[in-house]
Parts: sequence; C-alpha cells; structure tokens
Amino acid sequence: MSSGRRLSHVSRFVQASEVIDAPQVLTPPAHRERLPVLEIEDLSVRLLLHRERIRSIRDYAIRTLKRRRDKQDEFWPLREVSVTVNSGEILGIIGANGAGKSTLLKVIAGIIPPSLGSVVVRGRIAPLIELGAGFDSFLTGRENIFLYGSLLGFSQKELEKRFDRIVRFAELDEFIDVPLMNYSVGMTARLGFAIATDVKPDLLLIDELFSVGDAAFKKKCEERMESFKAKGVTIVLVSHDLKLIGSTCRKVVWLHHGRIAAAGPADQAVVEYQKFSASSSV
Repeated sequence: MSSGRRLSHVSRFVQASEVIDAPQVLTPPAHRERLPVLEIEDLSVRLLLHRERIRSIRDYAIRTLKRRRDKQDEFWPLREVSVTVNSGEILGIIGANGAGKSTLLKVIAGIIPPSLGSVVVRGRIAPLIELGAGFDSFLTGRENIFLYGSLLGFSQKELEKRFDRIVRFAELDEFIDVPLMNYSVGMTARLGFAIATDVKPDLLLIDELFSVGDAAFKKKCEERMESFKAKGVTIVLVSHDLKLIGSTCRKVVWLHHGRIAAAGPADQAVVEYQKFSASSSV
C-alpha cells in the first residue's frame, strides 16, 4: 500500500481459482467519519512454497516443455481474520514469531494481496513497516528522500516542501548528501521514519518500530506517535512489548498460527496471551 494514496477500496477477492479485482468504492465525505477506517472480513492469505529450485532459464524451459510442475506446498500465514477499527482507535496485535502479525500489516498496506476475503481502508495510510525498505544504498540521503517518498505516494512538489523538515527531524543535515551505504542502521531508520510520518495519516501502521534505534530516536518516535494519537489518528500497532501494548491500546488482537486466538479489551487479551505463553514454555 502506498502511504500517500487516498482511497476507500476492497483490495482483492479470490473466488475458486479466479482472481477478481473488486470495483473501487468511494465514500462520500459526509459519511466517512461514521464508517470504520479499517474493515477486514474473513481474510486469508495463501503462499506457495517451492521445494525445487529452478537454476536457469534452460531448466525452466525444459520443465515447461515436459509439462513438469514444481513441487509446491501451500502455506496459509493468515486464516479467516476479521477485524474492524474505528476512527481514533488504537489496535494492538500480539502473538509469537510467525503468528502472522507482520503479514497482516503488509496486507493492510497493500504489499501482499488477500487470497480470500476483503480488506477496506478509508483514507491515507502511513506504513511504518521495515523502515527504509525502499531505499537504494548507492544513492544519497537526499536522493532517497525523493525515491522513498515517491513510493509512499508523495509528489515531487510535496517532497520539495517537506524536504527541510524531514532532514531536520532525522538529524542528518551533515550527511544528507552522503550515499546511504555509509549510514548506520539507526541513521537509515531515522530517515525512513521522518519521511513516512511527515504527514497526517488516517491510518498509521507500526511494526516493532520501537525496537529500532537508540534511546533518543525511540523518544522521538513516541512523541510523534503521541501527536498522532492527540489528532485522532487510527493506529494499528504490532509489538512484542506487552507493557507498551497495554498502556497504548484499548483493543488487542492475539494471533496464533495465523488465526485470531483472542480479541477484546487490551488487559484481557494480554493476560490470555501471557497465560498461554507461560503454559507453553513449561
């Protein structure tokens, strides 16, 4: 999903073996506030795991001529997930590694299409997922602002207006014309965060953001997140930090092997997850 696009749409439907692009659904401004910012209904995602590696075009051609298909295994990282998030709500998503948390965010962001079910997003999205994943290490910080910003949906003129503010927030004035390959992980994360959040989104997606960078950067992240909360921005937060989830979110979804194991008030869902984790580790 592109952070900069304004839309209200059903991402994709898959019925049987046919993939159908659903028509775009435009929401009249007068009614937009009454509708949820995010609606997910019976979402499932199927991935195909190839067991045999094709090493060359020649191998591929031979397999095609012989009508041999690669051995594939189906993997469903998400199964029958339904979630509704209203304007101004903060939803926490918890679960063990591999539970499907990051996959869910990527589906909401439009990076991974649904295999079954539907996803409706209303408004502008700011995806803080794998910060800087769209950067080019051979380009300078300046060039990457325009590259990454364009991937997030910002126009050239918008980025020119935001440029000084982005650089100032990232604290990279002295390094903005240095190739990104010479940046530290923390510097890259700061630049990615500054670009992605220099906007008032309707929906903010955060994936383990607070585990990246030094203490000063984390404080900046928290301050900007607080400003989003104060403005009524809807937030979906993925984190292993249960204290952060408990103090920030009112509603929590616990994912287990791609399915919703529990959903409800934050304190109840977190307790259920902690009990399960404690019993599983015995």
